[in-house]
Amino acid sequence: MQYKYITIEGNIGAGKTTLTHLLQKELNAKLILEQFADNPFLPKFYKDRSKYSFPLELSFLAERYKQLKDMLTNRDLFSEYIISDYLFIKSKLFARVNLAEDEYKLYETLFDIIYPNLPQPDLVIFLDAPLHKLRENIKTRNRDYEQNIQDEYLNEIQESYLQLIKSETQRTFIIDTSNTDFLNNQTQFQQLMTYLQTDYPLGRHYLAF
Repeated sequence: MQYKYITIEGNIGAGKTTLTHLLQKELNAKLILEQFADNPFLPKFYKDRSKYSFPLELSFLAERYKQLKDMLTNRDLFSEYIISDYLFIKSKLFARVNLAEDEYKLYETLFDIIYPNLPQPDLVIFLDAPLHKLRENIKTRNRDYEQNIQDEYLNEIQESYLQLIKSETQRTFIIDTSNTDFLNNQTQFQQLMTYLQTDYPLGRHYLAF
């Protein structure tokens, strides 16, 4: 396969972790999963966004940096590939949406200090999911604190992701997930594996299934 370090990205409920597990199993890859479930600020944030945005974003920044730094600098000699379900720069994306201007400036200063110290993925796979599918997935996975997420917030995050993709020069596969189901459609998943065996140039590539 062409790409050794792959990151799956997308909005809340886009199916990032599901695809990450599928690729990890297929490639016998080292797995990096975001540890959001243990973050004590996350349930509080969804109840009071203005009060808990800053501690939430700082805690995610620290946790993501430590996890990626530890795992990427101590690569498993028996695993050729690395699959993760988040891109570190998403920290800045969510901070821009959630923080007040003065808080964001401080956050950005910290982010810009540590960001250059992390290796970048060879490939980003962005799952472009419509709002109704995000809603279905959020309902299905049934995390209490996510059930009251507003459509406005999901749309805001989606727009931020799209702007990020346009501004980045990384090699990015963009998949419209309206009619894809990698978990239950083996043909679609094998088509994705075929794409992963092709050497694409840097930039955005829209995949068809």
